[in-house]
Amino acid sequence: MSAQNSAGIQTLLDAEREAQKIVQKAREYRTKRIKDAKSEAHKEIEEYRQQKEEEFKKFEGEHSSGFKKAEEDASKEAEAKLADIKTAGGQHGDKVVDGLIHGVVDVKPEPSEKILTNA
Repeated sequence: MSAQNSAGIQTLLDAEREAQKIVQKAREYRTKRIKDAKSEAHKEIEEYRQQKEEEFKKFEGEHSSGFKKAEEDASKEAEAKLADIKTAGGQHGDKVVDGLIHGVVDVKPEPSEKILTNA
């Protein structure tokens, strides 16, 4: 009976070793799949990031030309107004200077209205 028990125990030990091998292979397979999944995810993320960067550059290129156009228009408008101001200054500059000189030189002191109303 001990030989039979010994053979039964040996069979159980062999089955346990076989089960450990199966579990070890399953762990290795799982670890490999996790690594593969991570690398695949990183690859997909990088592709998505590149795609979005290209879309952004395209969007920026389409809309920045509008800003340049608006800037050019504003610059032309400012140049035109500056030319108008220079023309007006050239035509009426002498009058303005004479008026300023007259205002500074020909002083006519007058009492304040507050002084007149309190008196």
